[in-house]
Amino acid sequence: MITGNITIEELVERIPDSVSYLMENGIRCIVCGEPIWDTLENAAREKGFSEVQIDRIVEELNQLEIRA
Repeated sequence: MITGNITIEELVERIPDSVSYLMENGIRCIVCGEPIWDTLENAAREKGFSEVQIDRIVEELNQLEIRA
C-alpha cells in the first residue's frame, strides 16, 4: 500500500508509471533533478498541495499500483 511517507525513489521502483502520473499532476520527479529520496508527501507539499489533494494522489497511486 502506498502512503504519503513513501520515497519518490521507492514509488518509482514499485510503479514505474508513477513518473508520468506525478508529472501530469504537477509533481516533477527524476526529469528535473529534484531529490528522489524525499517523500511523496513532502514533494507534494513543496508544490503547494493541500492535505486533501495529497490524500487524493495517494489514493490514485494505490489504484495505479493495483492495475500494474
